[in-house]
Amino acid sequence: FHVLHVIDHTLDKLDRLMETVFIDETGKELAPEHFNIRFEDVSFGYAEKLVLKGISCEFPEQSFTAIVGPSGSGKTTICNLIARFYDVNEGSIRLDGKDIRDFTCASLLDKISIVFQKVYLFQDTIANNIKFGKPDATMEEVVEVSKRAQCHEFISQLPEGYNTVVGEGGASLSGGERQRVSIARAMLKDAPIIILDEATSSVDPENEHIIQRALSELINGKTVIAIAHRLPTIENADQILVVENGHIVQRGTHRELIREEGIYQQFIKTREYAEGWMIREVAE
Repeated sequence: FHVLHVIDHTLDKLDRLMETVFIDETGKELAPEHFNIRFEDVSFGYAEKLVLKGISCEFPEQSFTAIVGPSGSGKTTICNLIARFYDVNEGSIRLDGKDIRDFTCASLLDKISIVFQKVYLFQDTIANNIKFGKPDATMEEVVEVSKRAQCHEFISQLPEGYNTVVGEGGASLSGGERQRVSIARAMLKDAPIIILDEATSSVDPENEHIIQRALSELINGKTVIAIAHRLPTIENADQILVVENGHIVQRGTHRELIREEGIYQQFIKTREYAEGWMIREVAE
């Protein structure tokens, strides 16, 4: 009975996969001159559930945009669509004025670096993990970005230094160390667009301070879109988009939005209380 249940479950998954609309790869190579991104009346859903509902917004070139909102509001979906992990159902996403569907996924992703909340490292040397986005990089380049990403010191103390093999998923490193290796990898790729997916939401305050310094190096001169929960990440953003139930309900700077009654003000009060409690706990 158990085996039949597993087979039935697997066939059901295959049926859903067959129904998936695969991304059309007939586009051209992407060669934009500028890296501003614009959403024009974008709607998107997974299966039957509509997640984004007619949103329009702009991510200016070389600016920092923070996206905040409740869990499940559509924040991650916005980033997934920018990277073209999925295509929009309605509307369009434009890079330098051109619809991203007109270009191949590979040429688009070549222009994007993503720092995930849950960093995955391959069972390989730290050097090769950092070189993932630029396999032909020299060791001098690897060391240089590692210093900027605040990870050269701990790497140098490992038994084999940069030749140390990390376990599958980077299990032999702490969460903060994996984050910094991921930032070094993004720095080495040097893509003009950076997506930060809650990059500091699961580390302790001491590691967060180090990671913030590394991120400051990474995002300089880039078009940055960040999904974040921690105050330091969002307070200095050039613009903040507040997402709720698939809509952008507020937009502006921290200084502007904190004066408005609404979701953002409530969000900040909750964060301040939570982080104040955390700091007191650490101090005690």
